[in-house]
Amino acid sequence: MWQRIQVMLMKEFLELRRDPWAMFRLVMPLVVQVLIYGYAATFTVNHVSTVVLDLDHSQASRTLISYFTGNGRFDLVDIAATQAQVTRDIDRGNAVAAIIIHAGFAQHLNNGETAPLAVAVDGTNSNTALIALGYISQIVAQYQADMAPSPPVSGAAPGSLAITLQPRPWFNPGLEDRWFFIPGVIGTLTLIQVVSLTAFAIVRERELGTLEQIMVSPITPLEFILGKTVPYFIIGCFDVALITVLGVLWFHIPFVSSPLVLLLGTFLFLIAAIGFGLLLSTVSKTQQQAFALNFFLVFPLFILSGFAFPIAAMPKIMQWCTLVNPLRYFLIVIRAVFLKGVGVGVLWPSLTALALLGAAMLGVSVLRFRKSLD
Repeated sequence: MWQRIQVMLMKEFLELRRDPWAMFRLVMPLVVQVLIYGYAATFTVNHVSTVVLDLDHSQASRTLISYFTGNGRFDLVDIAATQAQVTRDIDRGNAVAAIIIHAGFAQHLNNGETAPLAVAVDGTNSNTALIALGYISQIVAQYQADMAPSPPVSGAAPGSLAITLQPRPWFNPGLEDRWFFIPGVIGTLTLIQVVSLTAFAIVRERELGTLEQIMVSPITPLEFILGKTVPYFIIGCFDVALITVLGVLWFHIPFVSSPLVLLLGTFLFLIAAIGFGLLLSTVSKTQQQAFALNFFLVFPLFILSGFAFPIAAMPKIMQWCTLVNPLRYFLIVIRAVFLKGVGVGVLWPSLTALALLGAAMLGVSVLRFRKSLD
């Protein structure tokens, strides 16, 4: 049995070796996508083009404007004279945000009253608009704190005490987006490549007519499945190792947990991914069908994994759908391994879910595949 499986493994690796572009396709797309995610994918919004309409023309209003221009988050692209000019800048896309300081701004501040300040943002890109509004709120709060009169040293009246917020992010003190994206890329790219390779490899044998030739040989269906899937399991391990090394050495992502925990999570995740690829192969007759099914099913797995969109913000029915998504649990494991430094004692629910999903997917896929062969 092991000799026949070894022959199948040698056959698969020889096919990869004979294809001069095989290693290029296996390595370069991963490297390119990691670099793209590492440098381009970010939730941080910088250089927000901003137009200012100052109808107060006071020292207080000019000071407030300096808070925005000196922050580094906002680029002042126009100083409008009228409301129509503000509208024109936003309509044409010249500005994303508009700061409108109404007349009487300084007078209201001096009187201890609420000062009129309007903010308009281009909601075409809701993510950028929300983040820009958050930055504006922080700047205005800082301006208000700086302009507020100093409290008395002693004898302050009850109820006049101020609360100072001191945020302290855990595990990612600098709130670096790369620390969030790169670990997620490991699971996402590995899933896409392993599922695609597994499904296409078996479908290609059927499409070329060599599947029947193999099955009339002494090789049993189980040996054929193992011989076809083990190489892609090894490739999946290589993918995880490659992206991990790039993330740690190139992007300086911390790796604070044990490599054995990552190895265990990767092993369970790859079993589920290979089972999913086999399942696609049982319902596909051609490589075009496998490609269409792969695109149709893998993309929702990415959306419902929590990679970029929080699962808690999804509707309940979508949250239930994520429970059968192995990528969801692998992302929990891999981000915890990189950033939190926790072990199996904390990650056992996700590891158990991966084991159950992997066993179920692989079991169903093998049964369907053997039935399709018969």
